[in-house]
Amino acid sequence: MDSAFSFWMAGIAEAMQPTNLLFAIIGCTIGTLVGVLPGLGPAAAMAILIPFTYDLGPVPAIVMLSSIYFGTQYGGTITSVLVNVPGESTSVVTCLDGHPMAKSGRAGAALGIAAIGSLFAGIAGTLILMVLALPLSSLALRFGPVETFALLIVGLTLVMSFRGGSLIAAMAMTIVGLMLALIGLDPVQGAPRYTFGNSSLFDGVELVAVIMGLFGVAELLLSLEERQAKPITSELTSLFPRKEERKDAAAAIVRGTGVGFALGLIPGMAGIVPTFMAYALERRLSRHPERFGKGAIEGVATAEAANNAHAQASMVPLLTLGIPGTATLAVLMGAFMINGITPGPFLFMDHPETVWAVIGSFIVGNVVLFVLNFPLVRIWVQVLRIPPNYLRVAILVFCMLGTYTLRQNIFDVMIMIAFGVLGYVFKKVNWPTVPLVIALILGPMLERSLRQSLELSDGAFSVFLTTPIAAGLLAFSGVILIVSIVATARPAKNIPTTQPSSNP
Repeated sequence: MDSAFSFWMAGIAEAMQPTNLLFAIIGCTIGTLVGVLPGLGPAAAMAILIPFTYDLGPVPAIVMLSSIYFGTQYGGTITSVLVNVPGESTSVVTCLDGHPMAKSGRAGAALGIAAIGSLFAGIAGTLILMVLALPLSSLALRFGPVETFALLIVGLTLVMSFRGGSLIAAMAMTIVGLMLALIGLDPVQGAPRYTFGNSSLFDGVELVAVIMGLFGVAELLLSLEERQAKPITSELTSLFPRKEERKDAAAAIVRGTGVGFALGLIPGMAGIVPTFMAYALERRLSRHPERFGKGAIEGVATAEAANNAHAQASMVPLLTLGIPGTATLAVLMGAFMINGITPGPFLFMDHPETVWAVIGSFIVGNVVLFVLNFPLVRIWVQVLRIPPNYLRVAILVFCMLGTYTLRQNIFDVMIMIAFGVLGYVFKKVNWPTVPLVIALILGPMLERSLRQSLELSDGAFSVFLTTPIAAGLLAFSGVILIVSIVATARPAKNIPTTQPSSNP
């Protein structure tokens, strides 16, 4: 425990260094801006900025990108409350009571309790992450290539199962991602695979170009179809909730933090799920459930706490097991790998200073986020008045410049545009793109562990069934798949939410 505590303190101290603190502030600012502007999303913003972090070093780069991730969680709250448009999908539940509070002149209290709840959940979630990180990574160190292959299969299965929509579509997109991961030079024989004579593909499909296309250009194309809603422009009242509101919200924040963190540990669990579950729990426990949906401050508090706790908890499987559960974490994992660091059990052994500095920055980033948002929320409201066409042009330019600067290769820009069009089509037909990206990232590790396993067993696939841990993981993966198939076969039930606008 003393050793772990020393790691925590060293990580926080490193995160407080002027350079890392500066990039945490920059990341939180950009993240809040992205959250306030509906349509872009954290994955796209992080993908656009990855090329510009190459010369920063691993710690400042990851600190800035992770701060963007956390910043978007609160930025989306502002539009949810003032415009009734969730800036991020995870903020949709905040619309249910946040916007009614705004219409009744309590927008300040809604935004204030959201900031307080996010700060508590962020710090509490990071502290729990610190406690769990070393034991989980130590456990994962016992995994050989056989167990690693089975674990990666579980991760892909979870991502497919929890994305929502068609399971067949999610499986198809996962297969496409794995096929894309095979493009390039064979890691054993060194011979080109599926490159069709194009030397630009010898190093494989450029990950950042794919991500920027699927999440940046595709979102840009989608935004052309949408109209911008008008925010509530009345002067914000005090951001401090009344005494009775603080009392009602305190327990809701604690419960929301617990629900969000517990569900965030499951790879692939969409952030909207814990917010809905925390909201439903709070409504069931409330002595006045009739107030929910009409401006109950507990609804805003628990949703925001669950949202931020989920964001912290989702880092656990990424850092300790190397399994990104969302598109945003897939981009973050790509940033780790671009800087020569592979998330997983060996991360804490090979790069302890880096990983603990990044974890320490989570606490610092949440405090910075609170300082930026609580007193400056009136400034962020003004961002909603920026003409969207100016933003679209700027986003497209950043995407093209960022992709080209990776390898100074125009072919990567063509890849980005192609995947941008494909991403637009996939979103229109409701095919999930997250499984594709995660499969593309995990594909090389999956192939490597499979080959090593077969070499150890002289080509016998039975090794995956005779190794207890691997057999158990594969059985768990099969159960998840069967449950998902059964759930998909049942008629969908209409879940009433409220009326948050879907058109920004």
